[in-house]
Amino acid sequence: MTKSIVISGPPAVGKTTVAKGLAKEFNLTYLSGGDILKELAKEQGFDVTGDDWWDTESGMKFLNQRETHSEFDKKVDDKLIQLYNKGGMVITSYTLPWLVDNGIKIWLSGSHDSSSKRMQTRDNMTSQEAYQITKIRYDKNRALYKKLYNFDFGSDTSVFDKIIDTDNLNATQVINIAKETVRELS
Repeated sequence: MTKSIVISGPPAVGKTTVAKGLAKEFNLTYLSGGDILKELAKEQGFDVTGDDWWDTESGMKFLNQRETHSEFDKKVDDKLIQLYNKGGMVITSYTLPWLVDNGIKIWLSGSHDSSSKRMQTRDNMTSQEAYQITKIRYDKNRALYKKLYNFDFGSDTSVFDKIIDTDNLNATQVINIAKETVRELS
């Protein structure tokens, strides 16, 4: 298989877990759009250590900076488009599905409560903290991508080949549905 795959969806819906499962199954290279954005944050002097860096005060400060410095996101997206178009990649990205015309595009949908519970467990925080963080990240991303690219993140799912509702499924079930989708579309 040489097609690339992009996994998108709201914060803390399970994108990384699914993408890594697909990369392993189909012997593809996994890349997180967030990792590329973290590289830019690091260049700006931010300490980006830890998987949950986005949810820290420093991470939130960087996300706020993005609202006035759209070149961060555009640089990340240009890099992701180049890598994606080479093929053989599984990339998690909020924006890539709307910016490329090829490959396989999967949207993981899930309720805000479900995402909050995932984040609460993953990042060891209270349910209220997790709910607030996922809500803020979702709303900020949605506004940013509307301004940058004029698409409705979370509402316009017409670009996706498959939409998987994750609310009543465990990670293995979601990965299996994604694998089946990739096999059908390859």
